[in-house]
Amino acid sequence: MKKYELMALPYAPEALEPVISKETLSFHHGKHLAAYVNNLNNLLPGSGMEGLSLEEIVCKATGGILNNAGQILNHEMYFAQFTAPKQDNVPSGKMAEAIVRDFGSFEAFKEEFQKAGATLFGSGWVWLSADKDGKLVITQEANAANPIQKGLKPLLTFDVWEHAYYLDYQNRRPDHLAALWQIVDWKVVEGRWKK
Repeated sequence: MKKYELMALPYAPEALEPVISKETLSFHHGKHLAAYVNNLNNLLPGSGMEGLSLEEIVCKATGGILNNAGQILNHEMYFAQFTAPKQDNVPSGKMAEAIVRDFGSFEAFKEEFQKAGATLFGSGWVWLSADKDGKLVITQEANAANPIQKGLKPLLTFDVWEHAYYLDYQNRRPDHLAALWQIVDWKVVEGRWKK
């Protein structure tokens, strides 16, 4: 049977500071994500979903299997999309053009994305995805949900579960969301869009 493993971070634990501290990364990746991986591996035997990809499980499963697989998929996309902080960090090329086409400007997109993240009640994720026609859309997904369940192609996500930011920002979720733009690796986001 296929065993899921904790993803390796593509950067050093302190690489995202001061936006995300080494301490937050250690808890978020090393404890929270590790627990979802362990839970899924324990739940899969006998489920009929052994050997499926995370995406397939997220689109077919319910209950604990869905929650843990969804959190692994979401977190793997989340951690893989970051790089060391950069001032004036903006997308370029076709990705930038698509954002302007669908939101009016990069600033308008950022504002709408942050608002969606700040106003999501409880725990979950805010996503930028592409629909079947290539139009970019922002969605709020509660708990472990992922836009692939709606037939969308997920491109960029900000985690708004408190464990993602509480050590660094306490209850200031909007400040956390505003800071994350400095560490988005737009090459990764564009790669997902082109795939």
